[in-house]
Amino acid sequence: MAETAGDDFYNRVGGDRIGSRQIDELIGIARGLVADNQISQAEVEFLQKWLAANLHISDQPVVRVLYKRVTEMLSDGIVDDSEKAELLDTLNRFSNRDIGGLGEILKSTSLPLNDPEPPLTFAGQRYCFTGTFNFGCRKECEQAVQTLGAEVGSLTQKTTVLVIGIYATDSWKHSSFGNKIMKACEWRDDGLPICLVSETHWKGYLPR
Repeated sequence: MAETAGDDFYNRVGGDRIGSRQIDELIGIARGLVADNQISQAEVEFLQKWLAANLHISDQPVVRVLYKRVTEMLSDGIVDDSEKAELLDTLNRFSNRDIGGLGEILKSTSLPLNDPEPPLTFAGQRYCFTGTFNFGCRKECEQAVQTLGAEVGSLTQKTTVLVIGIYATDSWKHSSFGNKIMKACEWRDDGLPICLVSETHWKGYLPR
């Protein structure tokens, strides 16, 4: 019998640990949350409670990152608009079973990264972070470069490095952070000293 998309996903994440019923339930929840193309704080809290009750699912890479990210969003008690947009984009892909895409490591062929990606320094540089990071939440990424002497903030013409999180797909132009990447590309093409790099490249320059 031909393998279905659900069976393929079930095999990839480890069928011995995760029941297909639970995966189908999570995908169903994701579809319900994105049905109106918006997500509320109450819905984020519901999702976090469901994930917390199913921690044996969350030891899988993509689901674990989803649980961690949702928990981080709720850590200050308020899920802001940018966090809602990011989560909405992630859940849309998850609800369409684009599981492989969620964990796809960024490649210069699929994103407009500098080619080659340049050596990175921190003192005197201004960093901006966009997307979902395996390293941690955006605040943790910002703190990592601030301790090395860099400034952080939203994307402006003063930004010198835009770091794109590892959890992204080839359809980045349609993601919640696509406009930010495109704007950075325009400034780079206009000659501004801004470079776009992947999370993997950026992490390689952090102290070990």
